[in-house]
Amino acid sequence: MYETFFGLKKLPFKITPDPEFIYWNKAHRRAASIIAFGIEQLVPITVVTGDVGTGKTTLIQQFLEDAPTDTTVGLISNFWSGMGGLYQWILNAFDIQAKGNEVELFRTFQDYVISEYAQGRRCVLIVDEAQNVSDADLEQLRMLTNINANTDELIQLILVGQPELRDLILDPKMRQLTQRVAASFHLPEMDHAGVAAYIQHRLHVAGATTEIFETGAIAAIYEV
Repeated sequence: MYETFFGLKKLPFKITPDPEFIYWNKAHRRAASIIAFGIEQLVPITVVTGDVGTGKTTLIQQFLEDAPTDTTVGLISNFWSGMGGLYQWILNAFDIQAKGNEVELFRTFQDYVISEYAQGRRCVLIVDEAQNVSDADLEQLRMLTNINANTDELIQLILVGQPELRDLILDPKMRQLTQRVAASFHLPEMDHAGVAAYIQHRLHVAGATTEIFETGAIAAIYEV
C-alpha cells in the first residue's frame, strides 16, 4: 500500500499482535518482570490486566517465545464461559487428545501435569481475555493449582485480561482465588511521550529512516 512511498519494509501498525514490534516502555518491562518473577518463584496465579490496546496479548506472545525451557506452556485465547467445556479447552491448549466427562478430562490433565513434573518440567497455563471467564470457571482454574507433589506445585496460572478481571478477582465471593494470586500488575495507558516513542519505535522497526509523523499529528493521536 504505502510502504514504498514512505520507504518502509513492512506495515508498522498492523492490529494483530507481533512480538517483533513490541515497545518495551517502563510499564511493559515491569509487567514482564512480574511474569518472570511469578514463574521463577512458583507463584500459583499471576494476573496481568490493562485496557484494550495496552499490549497485553503482545506481552504474552513475547513470553511464549522466551519461556523457560523447563516449562510446558499452554495458551487459551478468547474463551468465554458460554462455550462450556473448560477442561476440554485446557487439554487443547496443551495438545492433549482426550474425551470423556468433566471428571475424566480433569483426571487426564492431572496425569499429564504429573508426567511433565516427573520429567523435570512444570506446566504453565495462560488464559487471555480472562475477564470473560465466569466465577464458576475461575474457581475450576483455581482448583488446578491444588495439583501438587508433596510441597511442589505442578501448575501455574497466568490470567490476562481487561480491568474487569481485577473486579472479578477482588469480589469477596472469590476470596479463595484471591489468596492464590501472589503476583499482579496493571498496564496503564501511555502518556503523550509514550505514544510518541511508541509510534517512532514501530516506524523504526518497519524500516523508516525519516520522520513521518509531525508533532501535531502525534498529539492528535494521543488525544484520540
